[in-house]
Amino acid sequence: QVQLVESGGGLVQVGGSLRLSCAASGLTFSMYGMGWFRQAPGKEREFVAAISRSGGNTYYVDSMKERITISRDNAKNTVYLQMNSLKPEDTAVYYCAAVFLAFVQAVGITPNEYRYWGQGTQVTVSS
Repeated sequence: QVQLVESGGGLVQVGGSLRLSCAASGLTFSMYGMGWFRQAPGKEREFVAAISRSGGNTYYVDSMKERITISRDNAKNTVYLQMNSLKPEDTAVYYCAAVFLAFVQAVGITPNEYRYWGQGTQVTVSS
């Protein structure tokens, strides 16, 4: 059974930082590209960041690219999202997702590409 479990969300002040984690089980982690998405109330699910199977390629949403870093530790079956200089508009539920990709350096940036999803972790940035 595949499971993706996010953690690390919470309430932070404007300008603060959070490090989200996503622990994967039930799949061969190194065969999957990983991504982070977010969804605010009344809004569409939005791409945030993606990392290739090898970890060699990353891709970020333009509005956050200077403030976030995605990384992965294949030995721990875990993907991370470091977020700095947080803004109120970053408030959302953040979801971890996995996509099976043949090319080790490929990344997925659309939600429909992703096969597995976590339950999400709430990030609230207080103004």
